[in-house]
Amino acid sequence: MTSRDDSPIRATAPWWTSAVVYQIYPRSFADSNGDGIGDLAGIRSRLDHLEELGVDVIWLSPIYRSPQFDNGYDISDYEDIDPVFGDLAGFDALLADLHRRGMKLVMDLVVNHTSHLHPWFIESSSSTDNPKRDWYWWRSPRAGEGGPGAPNNWRSFFASSSWTLDETTGEYYLHLFAPQQPDLNWENREVREAVYAMMRRWLDRGVDGFRMDVINFISKDTSLPDGPLEPGAVGGDGSAFYLSGPRIHEFLQEMHREVFAGRDAELITVGETPGVTLEDGRLFTDPARAELDMIFQFEHVSLDRGPGRYEKRALSLPALKQSLARWQDGLGPADDGRERGWNSLYLNNHDQPRLVSRYGDDGRFRRESATLWATILHLHRGTPYVYQGEEIGMTNTTFTAIDDFADLEALNHYREQVELLGADPEAVLEDLRALSRDNARTPVQWDPTEQAGFTTGTPWMAVNPNRSEVNLVDERDAPGSVFRHYQRLIRLRHEDETVRLGDFELLEAAHPTLYAFTRTLGGDRLLVVGNVSGEPLEVPLLERWGDAALIIGNRDGGTGTTLQPWEVRVLRAGR
Repeated sequence: MTSRDDSPIRATAPWWTSAVVYQIYPRSFADSNGDGIGDLAGIRSRLDHLEELGVDVIWLSPIYRSPQFDNGYDISDYEDIDPVFGDLAGFDALLADLHRRGMKLVMDLVVNHTSHLHPWFIESSSSTDNPKRDWYWWRSPRAGEGGPGAPNNWRSFFASSSWTLDETTGEYYLHLFAPQQPDLNWENREVREAVYAMMRRWLDRGVDGFRMDVINFISKDTSLPDGPLEPGAVGGDGSAFYLSGPRIHEFLQEMHREVFAGRDAELITVGETPGVTLEDGRLFTDPARAELDMIFQFEHVSLDRGPGRYEKRALSLPALKQSLARWQDGLGPADDGRERGWNSLYLNNHDQPRLVSRYGDDGRFRRESATLWATILHLHRGTPYVYQGEEIGMTNTTFTAIDDFADLEALNHYREQVELLGADPEAVLEDLRALSRDNARTPVQWDPTEQAGFTTGTPWMAVNPNRSEVNLVDERDAPGSVFRHYQRLIRLRHEDETVRLGDFELLEAAHPTLYAFTRTLGGDRLLVVGNVSGEPLEVPLLERWGDAALIIGNRDGGTGTTLQPWEVRVLRAGR
């Protein structure tokens, strides 16, 4: 890719091109009152840590009022705070504290579905002629050989069927997730207007943007046809009829006009978009289309999974490199310098296992592999996201039995595989241990005490037993500190224009253990080289960079053409 020294983006780059976002999963971050569940006051008590780390934006997973069937992603009141986390006064205080420190706050927006206890659904389910009946997807039973049944064969992410029969009205309602999470009908204009009004009120309150949960699911094929049946699956795959559905771009452009227009320069919007293609990504994030600033795509975090959600397979580094490079090139500037989109950069979040356990070595080379992956990710072009605990190298936890898990998806997967399909329980558990979302949801390990400084009570989910070795107190100033390395990476993005906006070019695409690429802007050129293995690696291309300056690395010295196990270097030539 050629460099554009006078690219228009250099003069007009949005603020979030130099920002780093930190995700907080509130119930596991910090507990202020000893009930074992993290809360808003706990977050406020740890703001010094976030300020010292240097992040710019805090993204909160849902804190709205909720019955908590899916840890808050089932919302019963969009405009109130769940008492387990605090109240609106506490939220306002947190927001004010963040703004005083120069940080922004992003809320999680969950509008594909609500809780079944939301007043909208309570009204909708009360009778077939209720004015809000059409706010959700209701259908009559379908005739079949075994008698009346679900309107189609779609399986749910959290259950065998996407449909639940309502005994009161005799009709089924659609839920792509749990039965307690009925899907809103975005075909209904009143639904969209109610959502937009709610969003405007949060922005008026001072919120700085939204992360939008499964936002590309909101438009469905209204004929709701059956999906194909896969061997061994319980139910059909209906994703072709709701992933980036027929009106998705119309809805998002309408949302932008109704909610963000006129104040979007100070905001950030990111859409969680499972199953999108690169072409979809361009449509969602091209600034000329006025939809979203960036998206979370899932291609790269699906490469070590089999066809099933929890089927673990070995990671191919060439496949990972080439996947990320495709998105770098595809959402990079056009030849005329015009921006075509923007990448969000992540390897960890509340839905993914811990990155150092998944992609690195969480034993002997925990610090080295954690800092290698952090460097590789942050040196790509896009906005990096840091998930709580990632900055100290937190690892996957230990699960001995299914009762150790809390995640609804994992529990339902185990039940379906073992009880319905007859799978070996230990084999299912082994997959869940590696890939369960619960790995990311254990409490943050602030210190080496029994509950890791998270709570004075009994935590809602057990603290990782390695808290005595992995915790903030011991990590901050340890040799090769993960925390200090993240600080340096964040500072580098703030200060270095080539890191923010430079062109990306992948090198050695087929190499099984070398991750290498360049970033170029004008006459400035950076080389990033990482040894993704536990063995020393000779890197001949370093000979051509012999006079380049080391900008950042994770090993003492950082010279010569041999990379030590899990060593990464960023070198500069030019300038």
